[in-house]
Amino acid sequence: MTDTTTHSTRLAEERQTTADRLEGLRREFGQVVEATVDSNSDDEHDPEGATIAYERSQVAALIDQAEQHLVDIDAALDRLAEGTYGKCVVCGREIPEERLEARPTARTCVEHAGKG
Repeated sequence: MTDTTTHSTRLAEERQTTADRLEGLRREFGQVVEATVDSNSDDEHDPEGATIAYERSQVAALIDQAEQHLVDIDAALDRLAEGTYGKCVVCGREIPEERLEARPTARTCVEHAGKG
């Protein structure tokens, strides 16, 4: 049986950590964009242009990942509220506690990972 209180607390903490991280990443992205305002916009010929474009794309990818993680956390919190947290969405069996410890947003058991 899944200890919903422990998982609820952990998910809430992880949500706050992720939201804080996302805020920092958005701030960093803004700084990268701001730094390019006064620079040469010709990334192909500006030696720093490629580095700035790379950094901008890296931060954007991290923002996307953090945003998706928030969606996953919110979905897990919804499952907790509905009483379905810790049950595989494919087969309905209990997700092993070890899997939930490693991946608290897991929607499936290991057997059905990637299918839910």
